[in-house]
Amino acid sequence: MVKKLASYNTKELLSPTEIKERNLDKKDFSSNWQGRAIIIDLENSKIAKQMGITQKGEYTIKVR
Repeated sequence: MVKKLASYNTKELLSPTEIKERNLDKKDFSSNWQGRAIIIDLENSKIAKQMGITQKGEYTIKVR
């Protein structure tokens, strides 16, 4: 299994392949993160609203 990296800005979890496909800078990501939240239903998710998430996906709770 590929270790996912967390964005410092959005807290989104992405694999190195996804980062490359989206043409993002790998320097903006950290391998040191804790907690995982998978957002499926944005409209009814209290966690997504509290975290300020606007898109479905996999996110981390804490990025170092």
